[in-house]
Amino acid sequence: MKVAMGQVAPVILDREATLRRVERAVREAAAGGAKLVAFGESLVPGYPVWLSRTDAARFDEPEVKAMHALYLDQAVRLGHDGGDLEGVCRAAREGGIGVVLGVAERGVDRGGHSIYCSRVFIGGEGEEAGRVLSVHRKLMPTYEERLSWAIGDGAGLVTHHVGEFEVGALNCWENWMPLARAALYAQGETLHVALWPGSERNTRDITRMIAKESRSYVMSVSAMMRASDVPAGVPGRERWVHEGEVYCDGGSAIAGPDGQWVVEPVVGREGVFVAEIDAARVREERQNFDPSGHYSRPDVLRLTVDRRRQRAAEFIDDQHADAGERSGADRKA
Repeated sequence: MKVAMGQVAPVILDREATLRRVERAVREAAAGGAKLVAFGESLVPGYPVWLSRTDAARFDEPEVKAMHALYLDQAVRLGHDGGDLEGVCRAAREGGIGVVLGVAERGVDRGGHSIYCSRVFIGGEGEEAGRVLSVHRKLMPTYEERLSWAIGDGAGLVTHHVGEFEVGALNCWENWMPLARAALYAQGETLHVALWPGSERNTRDITRMIAKESRSYVMSVSAMMRASDVPAGVPGRERWVHEGEVYCDGGSAIAGPDGQWVVEPVVGREGVFVAEIDAARVREERQNFDPSGHYSRPDVLRLTVDRRRQRAAEFIDDQHADAGERSGADRKA
């Protein structure tokens, strides 16, 4: 099966312009014969690179609040029809290609004013084509990310069938969380997608490590982000943007189930990079180690995963009261 890595740059804090870039990359990957294409962490509308370059932790700071308001406005809202991702869903459906996309999600089910670093999986086959099949919210934002992103839950710790593969995905440093990885391994994962904001220093070591641990293919996908990707008019731009700087230089890569490179980290250039992977290689490497199968000991070590979507309130309404009263009145008549 062919898979693709969409190492593209966002138009930072411009959702619609970034989504157009994603849609083009989905179509390019499909035209290249790929059955799955993945993109970097929070690509839409961009990773909050400004947090580490400003006084983002200063409480009640007007510029900080203005940046958050803009980020919230440009974050992705999801719905039954894909919401803001409708165009990406259409491109997936028309191309017959699955999509793993990192977004900053505006959590409409949590009041609509908090942002989650989310992994969206869009189906590419059969009746699932073009449908948002799952959304995983990052369990624990890393360091200064907590100034922008809320804490997620386990609802999206699921895998999906793509061809002969069982595909799971985690956001950035979640990939360092052993139990999060184990939750996906236990569901038969054979292709692990690791989403990153960018930079080879993030992807070079862990991609091969997870591949050897899981005996699966691992596709690490990153973005490019440069000063030129920050539009004029972004609040406080002059304080944190210095022309010519590169914030994220890519580093997308694929390792095989033996830990060897299929595609070494691609640094410093945008593109849609297509490679071929073979499910038989996973079966071969599982012969001597299967982390959730014959080399596991559930009688000694077992993982419990809560996959309920966490909500601030549960409303219990008597939806049938009026109908029941009417029915009773009808019976009396």
